[in-house]
Amino acid sequence: MQEEIKIPEQPIAQKIDWKKFLSYKWVVKNIPFFLFLSALAVLYIYNGHYADKLTRKINVTEKHIKELEYEYKTVKSEVIFRSKASELVKVVEPMGLKELTEPPVVLTTEQKKR
Repeated sequence: MQEEIKIPEQPIAQKIDWKKFLSYKWVVKNIPFFLFLSALAVLYIYNGHYADKLTRKINVTEKHIKELEYEYKTVKSEVIFRSKASELVKVVEPMGLKELTEPPVVLTTEQKKR
């Protein structure tokens, strides 16, 4: 004797009534939610544009800072080079100034004692 195993019947997938979800009443009821979603979409787009703009601005600023750093290093090296004693002698020679060959003389005055 064989026993028959009965499999319980599963209900067939129920059809969704789209007319119920797309009715005028449902749309009017959910207008605030749709407005909220729209506002979120606008904020999301704005945030993306703002991030792009900020990234471009940061890149421009970094480039400007590098240029200023190179200029600073160039000017600094020129100042160090021109402040050498040998370079100063060359610059002031046309003005008639010469480097001292003798040690400087110290002038002293005698103060009267009271």
